Amino acid sequence: MTDQNLQPQPSVAQASTTASASPSAPPAPTASAPGYAAAPVTSGAAPVVPGKGLGIAGLVLAIVLPLIGLIVSIVAKSKSKKAGVKNTPATAGIIVGAILTAVGIIIAIIAVSVSASLVGGVVEMCSELGAGVWEVDGVTYTCG
Repeated sequence: MTDQNLQPQPSVAQASTTASASPSAPPAPTASAPGYAAAPVTSGAAPVVPGKGLGIAGLVLAIVLPLIGLIVSIVAKSKSKKAGVKNTPATAGIIVGAILTAVGIIIAIIAVSVSASLVGGVVEMCSELGAGVWEVDGVTYTCG
């Protein structure tokens, strides 16, 4: 090889300015691996779902305090529905809150009816025995 065949090579900075200035230059290579598409550019933050935090709070409250959790979950579901977003925790909170509220109402009705029958039994016994302190079958009744 002789020195006549060697031509001066432009520096990297010169080559990039030359390539970008030419209209027929190929596009600049991307940072992705060959054969794979480049990763989508994201802002890093997940999209905000209106009512999602409220839906989670409603679900937790539905387990602890069913009626309050039911109400909070309904509010969260309403906010999410207005935004057009699905809110699974709010839906679960509505279901759990409704079921546990119904169970609580049934238990309350049973407790009231049992209490009423017990009180009714005492009132009936006192009406038969009259005023005073009485002991019947090992049970002491104070009627007055």
